[in-house]
Amino acid sequence: MIAIIDYGVGNLFSLKSSLACVGADAIVTNDAETIKSAEKIILPGVGAFKDASDKLFSSGLADVVISEANNGKPLLGICLGMQMLFEKSYEYGESKGLGLLKGEIKPLSDVIDKNLKIPHIGWNSLKFHGEKSPLFKYINENDYVYFVHSFFASGCDDSLIATAEYSADITAAVGKNNIFGCQFHPEKSGNVGLNILRAFCEKGGI
Repeated sequence: MIAIIDYGVGNLFSLKSSLACVGADAIVTNDAETIKSAEKIILPGVGAFKDASDKLFSSGLADVVISEANNGKPLLGICLGMQMLFEKSYEYGESKGLGLLKGEIKPLSDVIDKNLKIPHIGWNSLKFHGEKSPLFKYINENDYVYFVHSFFASGCDDSLIATAEYSADITAAVGKNNIFGCQFHPEKSGNVGLNILRAFCEKGGI
């Protein structure tokens, strides 16, 4: 069973529908014991980092996620959920992340061409970084996925597995040991996104 964490920020049921398409048994939950009993965890999220961080920590679910991930349970963060995996964010001040991966969340405006629009919205292709991640076992380099974001993960070279070009190479996905993250939305990325979810969810894989 896959636990999709419900902490008040995320398109949870679209994600649950996508998981059903790949045959995954998933439940949307904010119950700590259910999360602990799950085989794998997905941390979704949309909106502002500080709001999400406050909700996750005040609910006690942050401690559950940290503990389960540190015990080796596979964890996938999506969009803001990926950003939450890192140490801190500088979105509207400084906010604490889960600290499961090394790195910080910074504004896209710091690194991209000033003529480009923010948020970075729409389809963009993936460039794999280093050895192909098991998260990408069913897709190919240069496949397209769907992004919506104004901030990005910086200083995360030790977990970087894919970038997307938006006048600069932007962190698109990360993975280290049992912890993975997608800045893009696999649930909005057609068959490519479904195949990424399939790779994460399948038994005996990640």
